[in-house]
Amino acid sequence: MKSMELVKVLGAVGALAVAGVAFFTFERPPVNVVQRGYRGTGLDEIYNPRHLAAEAALNKVPAMLPQMQVGPLAKTVYKNVQVLGDVHVGEFTRLMASMTAWVAPKEGCAYCHNVNNMADDSKYTKKVARKMILMVRDINSNWTDHVKKVGVTCYTCHRGNNVPQYIWFKNDGPPEAGGFAETYTGKNLMIGPDHSSLPYDPYSAFLKQDPHTIRVQSTTALPSGDRHSIKQAEWTYALMIHFSTSLGVNCTYCHNTRAFGDWSQSTPQRVTAWYGVKMVRDVNINYLEPVQSMLPAYRLGPSGDGPKVFCMTCHQGAYKPLYGAAMAPNFPELYLASADTSTDSGDSGMTPAAPTETAPATATEPTTPSTTPPAAAPPAATPAPTTPMPPAASPAPTAQPPQP
Repeated sequence: MKSMELVKVLGAVGALAVAGVAFFTFERPPVNVVQRGYRGTGLDEIYNPRHLAAEAALNKVPAMLPQMQVGPLAKTVYKNVQVLGDVHVGEFTRLMASMTAWVAPKEGCAYCHNVNNMADDSKYTKKVARKMILMVRDINSNWTDHVKKVGVTCYTCHRGNNVPQYIWFKNDGPPEAGGFAETYTGKNLMIGPDHSSLPYDPYSAFLKQDPHTIRVQSTTALPSGDRHSIKQAEWTYALMIHFSTSLGVNCTYCHNTRAFGDWSQSTPQRVTAWYGVKMVRDVNINYLEPVQSMLPAYRLGPSGDGPKVFCMTCHQGAYKPLYGAAMAPNFPELYLASADTSTDSGDSGMTPAAPTETAPATATEPTTPSTTPPAAAPPAATPAPTTPMPPAASPAPTAQPPQP
């Protein structure tokens, strides 16, 4: 009799455990499905209305001051203007006020400036801000293959915070066992991308100096000298999970899951993402790592390195930052002098020339330049940035990589 009661108790506990796993690890309905390619190719996007509603509040565009291209050049009016001296004093003043609202709404001008001597450079934040303005100008002018004509501003990443909410540092992980313990691979810790047990720091391997090759899928039949391992595939998968979480999409936003490595069956967004990886590496190497020496100790990570960016820094769960709202063209001073600041969102599919190299001519990640990819239509822009609807379906996955 007691044994039967014990079985019932264990059965009830087991049922509760299964229910708990199902409730906390699976998406509960309803979900929306958007077809993004030919029928039968598995190119469907899954969206959760609850998540979209939550993201709407996080992707509202702030009010913007009207443009004021008036007055003499800022360098003729103010002292020690090293970066923005080539803009009119009206633009300069408007941008300073906007940056205050975007980055330091609580601290005000004093966050970067000695308010008793605005020309003073004693605050590290002023020196970092100069470097960040140069970075934004570079992105808006030279990385249009990724940001198109939507561009970026300080608000794209900061959203009213002194430091963007989503940044990363080198992560050495917890202490590891020695002796006969399994070789440490940085996984099974439940702190990986999207709380997975995948390797928790794929960013150091792929998004900074001397990056590892992301591609692990062989382009030829085995055996052919392909030495990529399951371990390496786990690191790549961790990075892909980060991409997916950052944009609020699943794998089919860029890939045809029946042939992940085949560019001819991929969507146009895969080309855009390829440029994005290159852009993030450039930003980390040429702008963020150099400012590390300017930062106080409390701004550094556990290993002593400075903050760096990844996809989540800008996208924050949206397939386009701020759902494609074009803030940057309203601030022409955030472009280099020769850049096009028209407000076309980039959804026409026109692909500008890349800054240093272009999308791969083969499925292998390239190390040499190739020709510019042909035009291809990305999903239509969301009608309003405050209404986070899923992107419209592409007519077909015809965005081929450039041919040699």
